[in-house]
Amino acid sequence: MNVPLTPTNGGCRTAPILKERGQREVFCGLTGIIWLHRKMQDAFFLVVGSRTCAHLLQSAAGVMIFAEPRFGTAILEEQDLAGMADAHKELDREVARLLERRPDIRQLFLVGSCPSEVIKIDLARAAERLTQVHAPHVRVLNYSGSGIETTFTEGEDACLASMVPILKDTKERELLVVGALPDVVEDQMVSLLTDMGIGPIRLLPARRIDDTTAVGENTVFALVQPFLGDTHAELERRGARHLQAPFPFGDEGTTAWLRVVAAEFGVSEEVFDRVTTAPRARARKAIAQAAEALRGKSVFFFPDSQLEIPLARFLTRECGMTAVEVGSPYIHDALHGPDLDLLPAGPQISEGQDVDKQLDRARAARPDLTVCGLGLANPLEAEGLTTKWAIELVFTPVHFYEQAGDLAGLFSRPVRRKALLQMEAAE
Repeated sequence: MNVPLTPTNGGCRTAPILKERGQREVFCGLTGIIWLHRKMQDAFFLVVGSRTCAHLLQSAAGVMIFAEPRFGTAILEEQDLAGMADAHKELDREVARLLERRPDIRQLFLVGSCPSEVIKIDLARAAERLTQVHAPHVRVLNYSGSGIETTFTEGEDACLASMVPILKDTKERELLVVGALPDVVEDQMVSLLTDMGIGPIRLLPARRIDDTTAVGENTVFALVQPFLGDTHAELERRGARHLQAPFPFGDEGTTAWLRVVAAEFGVSEEVFDRVTTAPRARARKAIAQAAEALRGKSVFFFPDSQLEIPLARFLTRECGMTAVEVGSPYIHDALHGPDLDLLPAGPQISEGQDVDKQLDRARAARPDLTVCGLGLANPLEAEGLTTKWAIELVFTPVHFYEQAGDLAGLFSRPVRRKALLQMEAAE
């Protein structure tokens, strides 16, 4: 089976990267809890932080007062922040109360925040201590979701990376698919792979603690999210081998991702075509309808979610757009290289951010669409630029064939809205 796609116009993998280390505009890493707590049905995320952390999670999740979410905040009061209370003793008591009230919890994540990291609460030690107390029914892990040094998708990366060291060892040859997906999208993916005869298939994260999720030297893993650099490193430390592929956005990206996995497991071209022909056709048709408003338009990506490079590949190759600048918080060759190979040469590739300088470049370019964080969108709209909120691309199902049209639609809607407003103004 032929795996590699032909790079367009030389690709961008070897293009110079503008590295900026100035002021950044990013969302807090705690935000990842919002999709992780929905995905991991026997887990609970306990943020050790301030009332501000609690308000952020409540507002981001839109949780109603009568709901029973799988996250909460152990609020650090003034006594804790001043060192007048034993934070570890207080935390032990709160965890004991939580687990008594919620016996359904099997995994408890202690999530560090800006306040807990500033006063240097050792949550790793706390997790070890609490595991000894509450095992085997509950395993306690910890990771940092602090917004001081992280982008908001790094919360998921840190969470999954914390799980890898405790996965069981296996000698079996297995496919591990890594990255949180909405259940309906995950089911579609597993169905495609199963229909090709690929298996056993394991998932990280699984919907529930699954003793069959293991890792070893015969494990191969494929990422479905482009922001899992730490998880990638942890899996390789356990001996697993990464299947490098473009990320499964759109028809082309999904097909390329599936081809890499299929080639690894010896799937014939005939079987591959039989499984993918119908969904590919649906994806192409849906993309074509949604992308009518995008063809010939320019797009500028501010760094935010780490989805920027594969999305730029999708928009340029499948929707007919031209990328002016593609900024990403971090660029990891093992993760982003295959998409950079396919991204048509021409745009400025930038890593990190100096927000004032990047704003100047965006204003000079006047792109037809600017993909950026919430904090920049309204000011840029006021200046006449059409924007797309980057965070919506993380919260919306956009992976694999059946969501390809919806993905194109997320970008085309603001462009269409701008065109309608201009028509109304002209009348």
